[in-house]
Amino acid sequence: MGALAETRERTLALVRGLDDEALHRPLDPIMSPLVWDLGHIAAYEDLWCVHRLAGEPLLREDLADVYDAFETPRAARSDADILRYDEALEYMEAVRERTLAVMDEPHDFHELVLRHELQHTETMRQALFLGGLPGGEAEDLPAFPDVLDWVEVPGGPFAMGAAGDGFAYDNERPRHDRDVAAFRITRTPITNATFLSFVEGGGYERREWWSDEGWAWKEEYDITHPLRWAGGDDRPVQHVSWYEADAFARSLGARLPTEEEWEKASAALEGVGLVWEWTSSEFDGYPGFRAYPYPQYSEVFFGRGYRVLRGGSWAASPRVATRTFRNWDLPQRRQIFAGIRLVREG
Repeated sequence: MGALAETRERTLALVRGLDDEALHRPLDPIMSPLVWDLGHIAAYEDLWCVHRLAGEPLLREDLADVYDAFETPRAARSDADILRYDEALEYMEAVRERTLAVMDEPHDFHELVLRHELQHTETMRQALFLGGLPGGEAEDLPAFPDVLDWVEVPGGPFAMGAAGDGFAYDNERPRHDRDVAAFRITRTPITNATFLSFVEGGGYERREWWSDEGWAWKEEYDITHPLRWAGGDDRPVQHVSWYEADAFARSLGARLPTEEEWEKASAALEGVGLVWEWTSSEFDGYPGFRAYPYPQYSEVFFGRGYRVLRGGSWAASPRVATRTFRNWDLPQRRQIFAGIRLVREG
């Protein structure tokens, strides 16, 4: 119960003090209105903790489709008949009372709902970043040396994925053996200062460093630097797309890690959890994958060009962003708090 209350406070703190326009309009075309997120959080909790787990009817069945992420995609949410801010707060409170009333023994669905809300607080921070509002920027991130310090990782097998005990998302399972060749990986995330060398060295002009898709994207949108970039300090670079990360890696004769390499090396790395780290891997299920508790969490995104990110960010909860957690996004996306770590052959 304490975790539920703490998470809810974390959510509501993001929207306190925002005016009506900021709450109800999309702060960017690719994001939902913040007030939609609030209603969605409540509807999801009611569905899984009260309806599916306890067998009670939904509190507001009329809102089920409005707050279903697939029935009402992002492009339609600003025009949907969603709750106003005060109504959304009342809905959240009423659902929480229902949850607490039927919460007896701990269940996976309680953890699912808790982590779902924590993930939405990060999504809301992305919207705040795009809207230039408080809560969208890290108050501070540690600085790292502006040099590439490589960690040697020996080849060999390791067990990849979440263990069988405790909560994990379906795409983290089943745990299985992978054999990885020896490689070297940068000990820390790439800094703004290191990325500045790429920018000043013609990184956005050198065609040979870009994939065909990345170059076409860069040219179409006239991309010349990371999104809303402040320049070259010694903190981790953020808001780079997979295309930019891939081009940067090529410029240094390196590459992005596979997610197998990232997970095997993760315990030896510094700065994990400050920015999401792009990998070269496309999002798909592990061998023996089984959807749980519903296919729409992971399975519908498999094989559609999404790239895996690992490690977490300053805006993510460590409860969600474990060493086996798999985030994913499209290769052109830059709203995510994503940076870069490099690999070279061993």
